[in-house]
Amino acid sequence: MKKYALMICVSLLAICSLNVSVYAEEGNASETNDSLDLAPDAKSAILIERDTGKVLFDKNANEKLPPASMTKIMTLLLIMEELEKGNLKKDEMIRISENAASMGGSQIFLEAGEEMSVNDLLKGIAIASGNDASVALAERIAGSEEAFVGRMNDKLKELNLKNTKFQNVSGLPADDHYSTSHDMAVIAKELLKYESITEYTSIYEDYLRKGKEDEFWLVNTNKLVRFYPGVDGLKTGFTNEAKYCLTATAKKNDMRVIAVVMGVETPKERNATVSNMLDFAFNHFDTKKLFDKGQVITNLELLKAEQKSIDIVASQSISTIYKKGESIENITTSVDIDENLQAPLQKGDQVGILTVKNEDKILSETPLIVEVDVEKASFMTLFKRSLQRLSKFQ
Repeated sequence: MKKYALMICVSLLAICSLNVSVYAEEGNASETNDSLDLAPDAKSAILIERDTGKVLFDKNANEKLPPASMTKIMTLLLIMEELEKGNLKKDEMIRISENAASMGGSQIFLEAGEEMSVNDLLKGIAIASGNDASVALAERIAGSEEAFVGRMNDKLKELNLKNTKFQNVSGLPADDHYSTSHDMAVIAKELLKYESITEYTSIYEDYLRKGKEDEFWLVNTNKLVRFYPGVDGLKTGFTNEAKYCLTATAKKNDMRVIAVVMGVETPKERNATVSNMLDFAFNHFDTKKLFDKGQVITNLELLKAEQKSIDIVASQSISTIYKKGESIENITTSVDIDENLQAPLQKGDQVGILTVKNEDKILSETPLIVEVDVEKASFMTLFKRSLQRLSKFQ
């Protein structure tokens, strides 16, 4: 690894106006809140800050439980990845199969042979939790629901989540289909890298097939979108076995948090518990944004690449988190770029890591990526560069 240190002044420019001590380490529960139960009505719960992954509160966060329709957070993640790669377009029309149309539970009442846009199917999943819409997009992306579920479980391995296993894309009851509040929070954190997802999950009501005889009214199953300021997602869940579940996200100023509850007896208790967790986060913690998603962090020159200079960007927003009333000091950032990189590279490929530290303590490590495809240099490009180098010695 080849290290490019970003001098301490980068951080000072971002945070010198504050006088607070950073209090963050991904994966560790808050040292001061071990005895505090913010979710007395839930079997399992967790509260994290999105950028850092800092755990602000947890309760039985690794207990395996049925996630119900919160399963669709992973379904949405894979859909957003395909959109980002350009393998799927929002205006593409999808023909609905008999299998997709036959899904029970929450649905948008798709008919076999009907055509609906990817954009509207996304609304059907994000707003109304449509099982039929979920299967329709899974079949379009992977050929079948079973193949798509294979991708979902492969993604779990990529994220190193060992306490989750999916059997379908919808969360309908199935043997050996389980997750944890911790794993749901991590999947939600990954989904929120695609910031446009909240353009769907924040909608409280909308219509499909508007103006037609079969017009369908969508109402968000997550009522906090309407009743808690800053909530703009993500996904509810309910089955008789799972009880009431919710993975919610809310943003206030630069701080975004994710709250997950599982196994709550009533929707009213579920919403009250999540509201309580969000109140705790925004009342006791704050963040300072260091870099935005897509912000250029450094540049790279590859001898055999078509582009002369390649921008290396942050794969997601990067922040620090601290307790209100405390002070930040000794924050540094550094960049490690893989010294063995070679063209070609695809948009989104990881090429390095940006590390944020408080003295010797690592606060976060964020992948750095290329924001465009990097093509291998043509013979003519290499020839011209050789001539340019020769001319410098004349």
